[in-house]
Amino acid sequence: MISSSHTTHTEENTMLQQIVTHTPIYVWLLLAFLVSRGIAASRDRVLPLRRVFVIPAVLLVLSVQDMAHRFGLDAAPVLGWLAGASAATLLAWRATAPAQVDRAAGTVLQRGSWLPLALMLATFVTKYAVAVACAVRPDLAAGAGFAATAGALYGVFNGLFVGRALRCLPRAAATPAHINAMS
Repeated sequence: MISSSHTTHTEENTMLQQIVTHTPIYVWLLLAFLVSRGIAASRDRVLPLRRVFVIPAVLLVLSVQDMAHRFGLDAAPVLGWLAGASAATLLAWRATAPAQVDRAAGTVLQRGSWLPLALMLATFVTKYAVAVACAVRPDLAAGAGFAATAGALYGVFNGLFVGRALRCLPRAAATPAHINAMS
């Protein structure tokens, strides 16, 4: 006699195998790209300023595309995204030290950190989990609460990347010239 726990365990393994084998190849390629970028971010490096915005832009496009495809650009996911992105951008802006920018060369020194890899993996896992949940239970995508939560999570990750990237923008002089002229 086969126990019910054995049957449940076998069903779970079969379901996990189905999920992994039905995941499109481009998803695994995207994961490999994100891991490679995360490992690169673990080392100090000098980058052209525009490259600082590549990962935030890619993840932003993927989030908007996923929300539009999965939930439509309805109020729930969009408002969730806006709330999450706004809060996380502000948090990352305040928590991230300003970068060393060479205005003349148009480069930025990025200090090595494992945080970008952790954030990229968290973003990937969240998007993967939402996709799997919607594939297993298509009715979830129609729920405003689920859509808002997914949108908010996407927004938080986007905001954390954007806030960190914005700290790399060259800052204006502390006292603008027109204020000095008025003194």
